[in-house]
This record gives sequence, C-alpha cells and structure tokens, in this order.
Amino acid sequence: MSALPKTAFIDPTGHNRADIEALLHQAIALLIEEMTQADARSPLPEPIATEQFEQWAQIPEQSVDSEVLLGWVRSQLKSSMNAAHPGYMGHMDSIPTTLSVIGDLLVAALNNNMLSVEMSPVFSRLEQLVMQQIAARFGLGASAGGVMVSGGSLANLQALTVARNVAFNAVDTGIVGLKGQPVFFVSEVAHTSMQKAAMMMGLGAKSAIPLRTNKNSQIEIEDFKAKLAQSLRQGQLPFAVVATAGTTVTGSIDPIEQIAAIAHSHQLWLHVDAAYGGALAFSPDHRHLLSGISQANSVTFNPQKWLYVAKTCAVVLFKQFELLDQYFRIRAPYMGEDTQWPNLGELTVQGTRHPDILKLWLSLQHVGTAGYAEIIRHNYEITTQFVEAVKARPILELASEPQMNLVCFRLAPETVSAEECDRLNSQLQSYLLTGHSAQSDSSSADHLERASAPVFLSLPTYRGRRWLKAVLLNPYTQPSTLEKLFKAVDEFVQAQGLD
Repeated sequence: MSALPKTAFIDPTGHNRADIEALLHQAIALLIEEMTQADARSPLPEPIATEQFEQWAQIPEQSVDSEVLLGWVRSQLKSSMNAAHPGYMGHMDSIPTTLSVIGDLLVAALNNNMLSVEMSPVFSRLEQLVMQQIAARFGLGASAGGVMVSGGSLANLQALTVARNVAFNAVDTGIVGLKGQPVFFVSEVAHTSMQKAAMMMGLGAKSAIPLRTNKNSQIEIEDFKAKLAQSLRQGQLPFAVVATAGTTVTGSIDPIEQIAAIAHSHQLWLHVDAAYGGALAFSPDHRHLLSGISQANSVTFNPQKWLYVAKTCAVVLFKQFELLDQYFRIRAPYMGEDTQWPNLGELTVQGTRHPDILKLWLSLQHVGTAGYAEIIRHNYEITTQFVEAVKARPILELASEPQMNLVCFRLAPETVSAEECDRLNSQLQSYLLTGHSAQSDSSSADHLERASAPVFLSLPTYRGRRWLKAVLLNPYTQPSTLEKLFKAVDEFVQAQGLD
C-alpha cells in the first residue's frame, strides 16, 4: 500500500509506534497551544478567505503531509468560535472538561459501536448504570433509566414519540384512523425542536399547541387549562404537555408542579425539557428550582451544557424505562442479545451510536458533585452581580427576572423608537466585542480596547424586539470581567449621547 502515509492507521502490531507518537505529540501540542491561549484571542473567529475554503475542500489524489494538515487545522481553530474565552457569553456553549476531551480521543481510537452490547460490551453497560444514577438525581424512581442521544432535539423527539406511542398504541400501525387530531402543549418560548418533533411524528408542526407565558417567560397555568379545555371541545386528542426548565433566551423555568397536577388529572404525558436547567439537580443550593420534575414521565438533559462535557452529550430519561421495550424498540435480528442488558441501539432513534458515556462518566468522576455544585454557585454569584449592574442603570431593562445564569437585557432609551432601539442594541453588541460601532469615533474605540476585554453577547429576537443575552457559564468569568463589560456599556451610552 505505497500510496498510504505511514501514519494512516495505528498499526496494531506497533510497527509505526514512533511515527504515531510523533504525530500525536504534534496534535496535542497544537491543542494545548490554542486552548491555553484562548483568553488572548477574540471570542469570535478570525476571518478566512473564500479561496482558502476552496483549497481545503479539494479531495487530493495523493496524501497531504501531516505538517501541512496541522497547519491548516491551526488556521481552522483560530477561525472557529472561541467558547473557552471568559468573555464568550453569547450562547450555551461551554469550555469542556479536560477529561471529556481525553475521553473523546480514547473512544475515537476504539471505534466501538453503541448499537449493541456485543459491539460495545463495557460502554453499553456503563451507560445504563450512569443513566440510572442521573435519573435518581431527578427523583424519577427505581424503575427509571435512559439512553444517550446526539443532542436535545433528538431527546425531545424520542420522548414525545414514546408518549404518542403509549397514548395511541402506535408502534405498529401509527396514528392513521384516529377519530381526532393528536396534539400536545408547549410553552410559546419552548425550543423549536418541539415543532420539529411534531412534524417528524406525522402530526404536523401546528399540533404543538403554544401556551401563553407571563412576564418571566413561564407558562401561564390558566392559559394551559383554557387551551386544554378548548382542545377537548374541538375533538382533538391531547396526549402530552412539555414543561421547560431553562428556556433558550431567558433561562426561565416553568411551574412544573402545577403543570404536573393538570397533566396527571387528564392522563397527559409530562415531558420536561431540562436540557440546560437539569444541571441544577447537582446543586444543593438550587435544585429546589426543579421542584416537580420527579413527577415527569420523561426528561431531556444535556450534560454538554452546564456540566461542561464536550459535545455531543445529551440524554433522555424515562420514569418507566421498560416502556421503551414495548413502545419504541425495533429489534435488530443481526445483533446478538444479552440476557441482562438490552441493545441500546434498538431503543433509540440512532442505530450507530458514539460512546459518549466515557466522557460523561470521566467528567462526573473527575469533577465530582461537589465540584459541579461549586461551579454552579460561582455562576449564580456572577449572575447576581450582572443583574445588579443592569438594574443600577436606568437605560437598561431586563427581559425577565433570571432564575438561572442567563441574563437577557437591552438598552431601552425612552426617547427613541422601537426600531432605533433595536439598532442601538445591535451596535452595542459590536462595540462590546470590537470597540467599534457605526457612530463611535476612533478615540473612543481605542479607549475601549485598552479598558476592557472583548465580550461576545448574542442578539436574539424576543417578543418582537432585539435583546442582548449573556450566558454566564464559563467558570473563568470573574467579577472583573463584568466590571469591564459594564464600563464599556457606559462608554457606549455616553458616546451615543444617551446618558
């Protein structure tokens, strides 16, 4: 195989060990160089010319030298979002735990398939045991368990599919011939994966009935009652309701206990999308915010967010794990069966599955529950400082009272139109990141670059207007980071003549 480079594979006999070690040392050195200098780079990527992308996209006839490839990768890393930066606050992307990075490297080399116990005997067993432990943290009971999936959208899809199958015994024959339209209820600010799930289940996106929210983006119970009654009068077939623990824009938590009471009285499946907020189960100081989640039939939880596990790492938990066998499992006759452990690929949307369990397990073992509780406590302390800074400035307003470490706020001068207000907030986002805005002069920009580190806030549309969102997730974000941020806000306000 003369066309192959010596390091194309790791020779199982060890004949190319020295070459492999040299290549891996180069790659690890690159990783350490980039990650330990993340604070010195902008949270946002460096631009790349279109011509460079076109060069990278070519599939070569002959092997490209590894030195060249690593040089290209270095450019790609510098031109990627820098989530490790303490000023990266725009999204729910986190700096990963060291052991989750190592875990991904190790399982990539093993290349086991989590479809079956036969193909991945250690990790198939470990996944089920860890899922039981996590389910216990949510109080789901002794019969609970779960599976790992590639993201919260798949977790929500699987939970709602099981709910539909249980309600209408739809595993074999689907929902054709029902006397009414199956529907379920979600917050009007719930994740868009709910509408996608409704579409993919053959119900249509509009079968996810939106429920009105209050000023803090929480489901209004009276609207839930009214929409449920209306649905029944119209001959629809309600089968589930979704509560959110950590909305995407404001981090709000629905009143789960009250929703659970209504769900149970009407035999509705209760799913809780705790993709973000589920981490509060690891915080003795804040787990009370998830009150009522123990009554859920299913829960989505993404350790890739507030537990800092490298992407992807998401789970869907079920109060009665055995329901997956009856209402979701499609057996793969080409796979061997274990008398004690099920083939998890038969119980999930995916067949081929990556062994994400190793990086989750390693992170839990290495950080420990005390470590996670400490990080969450720090995040809340930083959030309190952030909220106090917003409230201390009359020109700023909060979208809602934060329940977690998300703060959604904006400039709201009384003397400008709504459209002008949107434009100002867009300019402020740019100013915080670069020190430049459409109406800032060079001297104010230079001063900002000396006075503060760059900060990336996202600019979501919420209730028809543009807001700035900060996700205070990075454990290296310190009070000084926020002091510099609000110093820059004050400079921008003064430069715009808004003070």
